Amino acid sequence: MKIKPDRKLITKSWLILITFSIVIVLFACVLYIIPALDSEVDFTPFSYYLWWVVIILILAMWIISAPIMILWIKNLSYFIEADKIVIEKGILTKIKQNIPFRMITDFMLERTLYDRWLGIGSIKIQTAGQTQNATGYEGKLTGLINWDEFHEKLRSDLSEIRSSAKSKSSQTDEGTLENILNELKKISSILGKGK
Repeated sequence: MKIKPDRKLITKSWLILITFSIVIVLFACVLYIIPALDSEVDFTPFSYYLWWVVIILILAMWIISAPIMILWIKNLSYFIEADKIVIEKGILTKIKQNIPFRMITDFMLERTLYDRWLGIGSIKIQTAGQTQNATGYEGKLTGLINWDEFHEKLRSDLSEIRSSAKSKSSQTDEGTLENILNELKKISSILGKGK
């Protein structure tokens, strides 16, 4: 089953950029007010350069970040297969990340403030000692619309796989024990004949 992130993930990216722009403007306002408190200092040249720096910084942030975020989201896709979850991502370098169900320990649902406002969610995939990044999660499925149903489906799939693995393991254990018993009987009969 192939899943693409919803377009609301792009909207979330725009909202994050707007938030950063507002924070930069607020910081500039604070820098503008501080020299104004000292009446003996002429801060006209300072304010002129301050606002030019702010405008250039915000424009550069939007010009660089916006296309990268759009391309990243358009190239992001998830595949849920019978035995693994595959995450495909990347802009210039394509990454195909395979996460086998047998290694998955848990799924964690994450919804930020923007996610809740837009009606989307993310599912983090935790594995048993496999993660190499600082977050502690092997992968993340972001921008999901039906995140709650999908989260429950992944958990039930994981439970099914674990129960079938346990039943196969117990069948294998019984077969192994039976083989060991047969070998012991053969050894016993050989030792009994030698006396």
